[in-house]
Parts: sequence; structure tokens; C-alpha cells
Amino acid sequence: MKKELLMGTALVSTLGAASVAEAVTATMSGNHQTGIEFDSPTGGTDTNAQINDNNFTVSLSETTDGGMTISSSFKVMDENTKEDYDAGFTLAFTDGSKLDVIAAGNAAGSHAVSVPGSAGAEGVTITTANTAPTGLDFMTATTALGVEYHTAADFLADGLKMSFSASTDNGATAATTYKTDSHVAIGATYVTDLGDTAVTIGAGLSQSDGSRDGTMPTNDPGGAHVGISAVTGDLTVAVGFADGDKVAGDSTTVEVDAEVVKAGVKYVTGDLTFNIGLASGSANDGTFGTAGTTEDSQDVTSASVSYAVAAGVTAILGYTDVDSANEGANDTTDGSAWYIGANMAF
Repeated sequence: MKKELLMGTALVSTLGAASVAEAVTATMSGNHQTGIEFDSPTGGTDTNAQINDNNFTVSLSETTDGGMTISSSFKVMDENTKEDYDAGFTLAFTDGSKLDVIAAGNAAGSHAVSVPGSAGAEGVTITTANTAPTGLDFMTATTALGVEYHTAADFLADGLKMSFSASTDNGATAATTYKTDSHVAIGATYVTDLGDTAVTIGAGLSQSDGSRDGTMPTNDPGGAHVGISAVTGDLTVAVGFADGDKVAGDSTTVEVDAEVVKAGVKYVTGDLTFNIGLASGSANDGTFGTAGTTEDSQDVTSASVSYAVAAGVTAILGYTDVDSANEGANDTTDGSAWYIGANMAF
């Protein structure tokens, strides 16, 4: 037994030394957020529940003798999603440009301007059939077999960065669910100063194609978005607009023609951060292969106050109100929600 322990110790030590000498650089980050949510649906009984959001990410990277950095990552997420191993590889070149390969993403979505909204984890459930989006990159469909190229800063002009992406699939006919066969996209972010104000403009254009049971949608997924953010000292103001088409659902696949308008304000004073956000989305959805005619809508108002208790520890009070309609009829499952909790990040 003693010999086995000695041999085991020697083996582990040898493997450990080898891994230290040859291993890539690994860093860890994540957060643990927990709190209580209080829901008040328009046509139901008030409820409350504990809401958790836990994420643990391992980032891996190494630099070649030529100066190129190769990186990837994986994430262990909250209680519902468990893990995310979908990240591909990023090759960062010495001139400041980058190339993402495998599950690379969509260049349009990469340049969507961030619009402030509640920092809380509250959410309001609406009718499942309501397809009105509230995000600026709702139309950015891709496949895993893709690449995205990010230019270096000051590309073509001072303050300009751009991305280009494309992906494809095996060409097999989708059976019961819609499948994206290919996509192309372009996105850009321009940053400049206007006196004491830092201005960021982001825009993207995306186009995808796919089918279900050999049938094409009336309008292929795709569209455009544009947004602007202005930061003056501790104040941030941002607005954004998006218009396009997407395909939603599986066994009840529908095609959606939608648009979104968003606006938000963030103000930081000392350890306090105040957020206010507005989002209005509308959509006409129809059975697959048929354009929709009756409108779905979703109007979201949210606000939060965050307090930095200690380094990495933030207390959050958030509020969200949703007014929605499906096929022109008011949604009795919309309403409002409060959240109180704390986030610990590392």
C-alpha cells in the first residue's frame, strides 16, 4: 500500500510538472447573485420567489512565438442552463485585429449599442405566442460553422472599428424545425469626443437564410440596427433602433417582422448607480411561409438603484413594468415585478 501511494504521488508530481511547463494561461471569473423577486401580474395572483444567477467562467489563452494570442473559454452557468461549451477560438494578431472561429457570432450583434435598463434580475412573464422583441440584435441568426473578423482600432478612420462575419451549414434539409443555412453580417462602432462628451455610434446589418421542411420563409431573417450612446462625466444616455425579420419557434414555427426602439439613462454618484430604461417592440407574426398581419407588442419600463457595498459586492433594488398585447389583444400575464438582492463578482 505504501509503495502504491509513493508511486501515485510521483505520478501526480510528474504530470503536474509537465502541465505547468506546457499549460496555457488560465484565469477564472464569475459572479453569484441572489435575491427575492415579487411579481404582480395584471390578471393573476401576486407571487414571490428566490432568483439566482450564478456564473463561473474559465478563460484560456497562450501567445505564440510570433506574438499571436490564441484564446477560448467555457462557462458553468446558473441552475437552469448548467454549462456553456459553445465558445470557439479567438486569434488575436499583433496589429490589434482578431479572428473568431467556430460559433463565431454575428458581426451585426457585436456592435449593438448598450442601452441602460434595470440591473436587477426581475422579469415579467408574457404570453408565449407574443413575438415582439425588446433587444436590438433580435435578427442576428448564425450557425456554428462560421468566422468573424474584427479590425484593429482606427480602421480607415480614427475611432472606427468594424467586424465582418459569415457562417454556413451542411446543406441538409431541416425536418420539423427551422434551420439557418448561412449568414453574412457587417457591423461598425465609431467613438469620438464632442467637448466633454464621449460619443459612441454603433450599427449593424445582418442577413441569413434557411428553411423548414424544404419551405423558405416569406422574408429571410435579417435586418439592421443603429444606436448612439453619450457619456458626460457620470451620466450616460443611449438610444437605439432596430428593424428586421426573424424566425421563432420549432413545432409551431412562425416568421416575424419586427422593430424595436430603446432608450436609457445611467447616473453614477459615489457608490450609487441609478438606471432607467425604456424599450418598445412590435411585431407582425404569421405561420411559417405566411407574412403576419396582426400586431404583437411589448412596452417595458425598468429602473434600478445599485449600491457598492464593498469591492465586488453590489446591493440591487430593481423594478420592471411590462405592458403587452398578443394579436392585438391585451395580455393578462403582463404586469410588474420588484427585485431586491445582491451580486458578488470575482
